[in-house]
Amino acid sequence: STASDNDANREMFEEQIEIIMKAFNEESFSYQGKHYTLPPEVPYRGYTLKEITLVPRPMRLPVETWQPMVSASQRAMDFMAKHNIQAIIGGGAVTGGPADDVIQRWTETLVDHGYSDIQLGSRLVLGLPTFIAENEKEAMDQARKYLEEDMKMFAPLGFFRAFTPEMLEALGDPKRAPSAGLPTMEDTVAAGAWVCGTAEHVTEHIMEIQDKYPGLEYMHVGCGRQGTPLDVMIEQLERFGKEVMPKFNVATPA
Repeated sequence: STASDNDANREMFEEQIEIIMKAFNEESFSYQGKHYTLPPEVPYRGYTLKEITLVPRPMRLPVETWQPMVSASQRAMDFMAKHNIQAIIGGGAVTGGPADDVIQRWTETLVDHGYSDIQLGSRLVLGLPTFIAENEKEAMDQARKYLEEDMKMFAPLGFFRAFTPEMLEALGDPKRAPSAGLPTMEDTVAAGAWVCGTAEHVTEHIMEIQDKYPGLEYMHVGCGRQGTPLDVMIEQLERFGKEVMPKFNVATPA
């Protein structure tokens, strides 16, 4: 299992990212770590290869890099800040909506690493599953099955942190699941992890987030959860684009 030794996994992952960043930012590079040696010191056309080059080179530097923040450990935040990596919270990274304490610690970490003009929400994407219908009840009823599929997919991977072993066991059993205390769509909406309702309601909720996190420039929204049919995804994105996005000053991609 990939989760059998998280410390070893993280150690290897950090080396891999260091290699990628060197490849992006240096015309030619070498790397010597605990797990990786690049290039391997082998004879090459009559000499020992000492450096290699990434081809093709990035068109723009620095390369804009984003990473889901799942564990939200301080070690992970420090590593991301060191390598100019921006964070994604919620909407597939962590089911449960934006956590104030995580965003506060991320902001403090950026300041500690010397980033300037930092506010709550800076260098961050917030994910927010949304479902638009004629009223909140209709939206929740339509989206309910997608939340259930989402739990089946991500809870065993540790993304639903409040789940007990008993809840995980009951998750795939239709007879036990209804009485296992699993989160309902009503619970999820009340916690702010999903927003269901009219376009006006979704707009108001996002505006509240915008006011709360003044440094926030990006959000990941829409209904693209596990098991959602393509036509439903497209319909929801079209409604969001036509009925919600015009209420915001949306930047035009470069």
